[in-house]
Parts: sequence; C-alpha cells; structure tokens
Amino acid sequence: MISLLGWLLVLHLLAAIAVIGPAFVVPVIRWSARTADQFRFAFEVTNKFAFLPKIGGSVLIVTGVWMMIITKMGLSQMWLNISILLLLLVIATLDGLIEPRIKKIMQIVSISQGIGDEVPAELARLMKKMVPIELASLVMMIAITVLMVLKPF
Repeated sequence: MISLLGWLLVLHLLAAIAVIGPAFVVPVIRWSARTADQFRFAFEVTNKFAFLPKIGGSVLIVTGVWMMIITKMGLSQMWLNISILLLLLVIATLDGLIEPRIKKIMQIVSISQGIGDEVPAELARLMKKMVPIELASLVMMIAITVLMVLKPF
C-alpha cells in the first residue's frame, strides 16, 4: 500500500506537469503566429490552457508544504530554498509582467478582428518585448525542475 507521502509525491508531480506543460507549449503556440488570424487563434487556444497552471500551482504548493511537514525537512535544504525562491520569481513574472501584456495584446487582437491578415505594428512590438520575459520564466522553471530532481545541495 502506498503511504501518504507517496500519494502526495504523485499529486505533486502531476501538479508540476500541469504547470510546466502549458508553460512550455503556450509560448511556442503564440510565437508561431504570423498573421492576425493566427494570433487570434493562438490566443483562443492558449486561453483554454490558462486554468491549468493556476490549479496546478496551488496543488504544487499545498503538496510541497505538506511533504515538508511530513518529512520534517522544513527549509533546511538549500536546493529547496532556491526552488521556492525561483518559484516565487516565476509567479511574479507570470502575474506581474506576462499576464498584463497578454491582456493588452488580446485587446489589440480583438480590435483588429476585421482587418484580415495584417498584424498591427503595436501587436508585433508587444510580442517581441514579451519573448525575453517568457524565456526567462521558462529557464527558471527548468532550473526548478533540475533542483527538484537532482537535489544537488
């Protein structure tokens, strides 16, 4: 029979997949759009994935804290402290930098609906400005995953 810690670990891993999966796929879908219609479609598709990181992130935090309590690990491990710090940075990046830009981009996309395939210059500019921010959040998520799997220090 699987222990409570085993079930928590399974839930923790599934929640990590729910967070990391869309985080890698959604930017690629958006980056691949070249026309106004493609941007509209990309944002419609990516909006459908928006709930996964929010639910997964909540489950990730709850199960992570619960496992820390059960194992009496607390914040004694450096890899864990760095992972938590990086997670907070990712959340701040997503909520504070990426999400407001996406809302602005979605407004531009909805306004330009009747234009056809021509991409408004402001939309292209905003998308280019968002790429480095999204890449930084992806790198932080990779670092968190590496730290969680390898537990190097």
